[in-house]
Amino acid sequence: MSERRDRDPGCLFCRIVAGEIPSEPVAEADDVIAIRDISPRAPSHVLLVTREHIPSAADLGAADGPLLGSVFELAASIARAEGIAETGYRVVTNVGEWGGQTVPHLHFHLLGGRSMSWPPG
Repeated sequence: MSERRDRDPGCLFCRIVAGEIPSEPVAEADDVIAIRDISPRAPSHVLLVTREHIPSAADLGAADGPLLGSVFELAASIARAEGIAETGYRVVTNVGEWGGQTVPHLHFHLLGGRSMSWPPG
């Protein structure tokens, strides 16, 4: 497991969480913030970013159950607010370069507002 820190000063998402880089907030909870993706892949594309610097889902363990509960509870709340809960939506996280992770800070993509295909690519 990788080292966890409260904040990594070189991390883009740590800087957004700290308010150093502007973002478009959607919602928040004690341990996660939700912001609009700057390069949306669907009509509704929100990023759920952990406040704690966790490099990826590969660094999670059993003790992170409450954090994951908070992420998915917030995702469902946002989906209802965005009007995509009834038709469906996708929640995804990427791990590592080959998994498509471009920022090494745990975050989830909430995508909806259009039909999603499978496999995703």
